[in-house]
Amino acid sequence: MIVSRHATTVHGETHARPSRPVSEPAGPTRRAGWRARLADPMMGAVLALGITQITAWGTSYYCLGVLAGPISQDTGWSRGFVFLGFTVALLVMGLVSSTVGRMIDRHGGRVVMTLGTVLVSVGLFALAHVRSEPAYLAVWAFLGLGMRLCLYDAAFAALVQVAPSRGRTAISYLTLFGAFASSVFWVVGHALNEQVGWRQTLVLFALINLVVCLPLHWLGLARREAAQGVAAPAGGPARNPDGPPLEGRARSVAIVLFAIIMSLNGFVFGVISVQLVPLLEAAGLATAAAVWVASTKGVAQFGGRVVEILFARNLRAITVGRIAVGILPPSLLLLLFGTGSLPMVVAFTLLMGASQGVITIVRGAVPLALFGVKGYGAVLGVIAMPVLIVNAASPTAFAWIVDRWGWGTGRVFLLVGCSAAWLAMELMSRWYERQRGAVAGGAPQRTARAASTPRERLRGG
Repeated sequence: MIVSRHATTVHGETHARPSRPVSEPAGPTRRAGWRARLADPMMGAVLALGITQITAWGTSYYCLGVLAGPISQDTGWSRGFVFLGFTVALLVMGLVSSTVGRMIDRHGGRVVMTLGTVLVSVGLFALAHVRSEPAYLAVWAFLGLGMRLCLYDAAFAALVQVAPSRGRTAISYLTLFGAFASSVFWVVGHALNEQVGWRQTLVLFALINLVVCLPLHWLGLARREAAQGVAAPAGGPARNPDGPPLEGRARSVAIVLFAIIMSLNGFVFGVISVQLVPLLEAAGLATAAAVWVASTKGVAQFGGRVVEILFARNLRAITVGRIAVGILPPSLLLLLFGTGSLPMVVAFTLLMGASQGVITIVRGAVPLALFGVKGYGAVLGVIAMPVLIVNAASPTAFAWIVDRWGWGTGRVFLLVGCSAAWLAMELMSRWYERQRGAVAGGAPQRTARAASTPRERLRGG
């Protein structure tokens, strides 16, 4: 009886046993399910990279959110110069992006991201000890290299290497973690700065990267799913709704088009990430209200990603992209015509945040769907290069527009940018549908011609 009951539990059969509750096997079965999930290379990589992305983004990319003021006060440098260091880092990230993408394809995401953690740690430690303006900018350039090696674009490529059959799912799950980076480390950074000052805070950030991110990158990316794909814990891999990867000239055209779309959106989000609070103040909100409303953007980003995971898994990646990009122009219209209206400004912030949250997923998922696993790191690198450069330049360009023509004109520029991105996305989608139709329609015809015998062809003639 003991052997029989054990076999029933292991094989998941549901024979009724009147003397015991039917739900008795649920405990062992549930534990076995969790063990299977933890043994899955994709889930292990997502959990590891989820922690490292919160840490790496929060300690490097977002650190000036709470430390710029203390750095400026201590050194006597203007806040504009302090943020110039961050701009330099973004420019370097863009310039090295293609090279880093090829490195990931050649050497693997595990090696590259581990190296990135070392560079970020060294850079943060060096930043804590700078005394001159040239040294400050030079350290940020070094940090830009390290960040490109270990932030989202590198993480996306690493996940696709770990689980090529479920890359889009892995990317979606990973972005859920990243949404908390600023929320966690702005609080941590502020508390540390109050206790030990900005220099020691950066030293501690460097140590946190070494202690947390270094082992997780090396161990979390050590395993990969079998070449033929492994079964997902809840069943088989999800049905892939996307068509075959693009090849040849169509592949090159699609890379250029998608890079343009992401760059146009990058201009808008580059401005919003730095100047959202002033933008809301210019729309008629008091400073306290603007800060409160701006804080809801992170919640909306997380919510948008949850909706994508729960309801968009069976949609093609390019369809999700069309929806996410298409939400942004109506949200800017709310800001443009909602000056002085708190509900309309809140609606703008929530819609914009949800759009930005999903577009982060789209930035990794659409290239995977269009171009496939082969050379994925290099493709992401090519696309990321103009996006990062635009991100670096957009806050300065927008500030110049506002200084010259005012906030109303600035909001119009943002609307034009995201509307151009939406139009380009729609054109690309229609072009892609024609490419898919040509491939789908041509393959059966070629097969039929190859299968027919010379006699059959003569009869047909």
